[in-house]
Amino acid sequence: MAKRLIPSFNRILVEKIIPPSKTNSGILLPEKTPKLNSGKVVAVGPGARDRDGKHIPVNLKEGDTVLLPEYGGTEVKLGEKEYHLYRDDDILGTLHD
Repeated sequence: MAKRLIPSFNRILVEKIIPPSKTNSGILLPEKTPKLNSGKVVAVGPGARDRDGKHIPVNLKEGDTVLLPEYGGTEVKLGEKEYHLYRDDDILGTLHD
């Protein structure tokens, strides 16, 4: 469903990563565990233009894991899933293993 939405300009469609509520062995984790505000890039816009009309490409690509700001973005519901639209400038960084 998310493949049908192509973000405009320098916007990025992100699916937030929800941390697990229990471990593999079945132990329930408390709700107050610190969680990292991260997400996976689902779709990327073509980029923006500067004042001279030159194309400025987006720094991210589909499949990147990114660090998101605590507030901001636009919530988009496609089918049963919730996504968020952010500008390229709003993304705080990428996460690597």
